[in-house]
Order: sequence, then C-alpha cells, then structure tokens
Amino acid sequence: MKIWIDILTPKQLLFSEQIIEKLGKKHDILCTSREYNEVSKLAKMRNFDLVFVGKHGGGDKKTKLKASISRMEKLSKQIERFSPDIAISYCSPEAARISFGLGIKHVAFCDSPHADAVMRLTLPLIQKLLIPNVIPKNEFSKYGIEKKNIISYKAIDAFVTLNRKINQEAKLPFEKNNKKNILIRIEEEQASYVPKSSKIIPIIKKIIIEHYQENIIILGRYTKQVQNIEKIIGNKAKILKMTYDGKHLLNNTDIFIGSGGTMTAESALMGIPTISYHGVPNIIDDFLVRKHLVKRETNPKKISNHIKKVFNSSNNLNQKRAKKIVGKMENPIQKLMKIINE
Repeated sequence: MKIWIDILTPKQLLFSEQIIEKLGKKHDILCTSREYNEVSKLAKMRNFDLVFVGKHGGGDKKTKLKASISRMEKLSKQIERFSPDIAISYCSPEAARISFGLGIKHVAFCDSPHADAVMRLTLPLIQKLLIPNVIPKNEFSKYGIEKKNIISYKAIDAFVTLNRKINQEAKLPFEKNNKKNILIRIEEEQASYVPKSSKIIPIIKKIIIEHYQENIIILGRYTKQVQNIEKIIGNKAKILKMTYDGKHLLNNTDIFIGSGGTMTAESALMGIPTISYHGVPNIIDDFLVRKHLVKRETNPKKISNHIKKVFNSSNNLNQKRAKKIVGKMENPIQKLMKIINE
C-alpha cells in the first residue's frame, strides 16, 4: 500500500515517526512538508526524510492564502504521480483538498478544535478523524464531520511524541553549573487561532528580576520574534530559536513555563513542574490543569512565587502523578492501523 503523510509542524513530525516505525516496513510512505524553519531543522536533526513543497504563509491572511494556493498546485502534481492509496495528516488544508480532488481516502489526527479556520477547511472533506478522548466529539462534529467517523483514543498526543529516542550527547544551551534551569517557551504568534497579544513579556521581566541567579533560557519561534525580545530583555537571559530536541531540553529543565501547547503537554507528562500562561487556550491544557500536572497562571508575581516554591521543595509529586496518568494511556497508532486495514 502507498501512504502519503503531510507534516506541517514539529509535533506532527515527531508523531509521524511513530507511524512510520509501525507502517514503514510493509508500506511505501511519502512524507511531505512545507518550508518552515522549525520543521526543516528538526527533520535534519532527526534524519527524517521529508519532501518540501511550498512554504509557510506567515501571520498575514493574504500571504497564508497565496502560500496555500501555490503549495496546493505544486503538491497536487506530486501526489498524483505518487498515487497513494491513503492520506494521513494532522488536518492539513492542502492535504484535505488534494485528497478530496483526487479521490484519496484521508485519515486525520487532531487535538486542536480551537483552530477554527483549519477545522472549517479540513473536517468536511476527510473520511476518519482520530482525537484524544478528553475532547468531546461535538467539538469537531460542529465543523461538518459526522460523529460516527470520529474515533477517540485514551491518550493525548504528547504521549506519542514522548516515545521518541533522543541523542543524550547533543549540546544543550544550559550552563554547566549548580544553578537551576528555567525554560520559557514563547507562544506561537503566526497561527490564525492565536490571540494577538503577548502575556509572556511581563512574566519574563519578573523572572529575570527575581531569578537572575539561575540559568534562564527563552525559546522563540521566529527570527523577528527573537529580535524583539532581545530589544526588550537585552543580555539578561539567553534567547534562542528552537534548534534543540524539546524532550532533551526538558530532561534537563527544573521548571518549564509554556503557552499551553506541545512542549507544555510533554513537560507535564514527564512530571516536570510546569506553568501554563495560557497563550493558546485549549482543551488539552485544561485537562492537564485538572489533573494537577500543570499550574495555570498569568500573573508575573504569582508565577515567580511558584518558581520559588518549586525550587524550595524536595517532593516528587509531579512525577508520581504523571507516571500514574501516563500508565493509563493507549497508543493511538494501533487505532490508525486498524482503520487502514479496514
């Protein structure tokens, strides 16, 4: 069988590794993506074979539209030549439209019903949708896919991506000293579903004032974003673009402050003290907060106080909670394989 997987984000790449590991020996798989810095760097880091077609549209609606139209035109020719039996994506608008146009069965994964524009462009066109069971099916069915075509799995996506192997010898940005490592992830700002206001700058300023003696690493996403933060912060913290394996970074982190996305979920399931400043409100983040794996806070002073509390505590309650919750999760790739076989 020929399988086409369209991969648009770093998380999707890591998720796809698990699919290829299960299906790659028996099936012919083509993995496509678009030119997007975080994906291309991660693909190189992990020796992942990707065919890049088109580019990321940036933060403007018109450039998003033009990039999508251009990518669809180029990609449709490539997919027609490959002639797959099935397409797998993470609700890629281009994959949905091309699969529909060429009559290819399309199975998608998604844990982001808050991505309203993407849901509208994809869900009416796909055959099966796999989702974490912590998200109600009606969060997706309202966009035009029947509930009978939505399959739930007992896990969140971070459970899958955390199964990846990492290079323990890879270089890390933390200084080798006796200081604590504070890792801060800047929110996605070019996605259509992200509110265009930053909560993180006041938080960073407060952490730098009250925890200057620790190793503070700030992970940006785009060159302009990093440059803007550098203008505000100067050299008071190490500001970097994401050129590391997130799991390897988190393995060496004492506390993580994230926007509520993929790294927040991974950090939580690893049992690392995790704060979400809710830059990307979503149901997975709500679930992790309810399970007391994530502390949600936007007030800079309260965040700083929580960091002090974590550093002064010696209990491993987070790790115990995470281990218990992870132990009840299932691998959704098994459900995907069943769908493909059917």
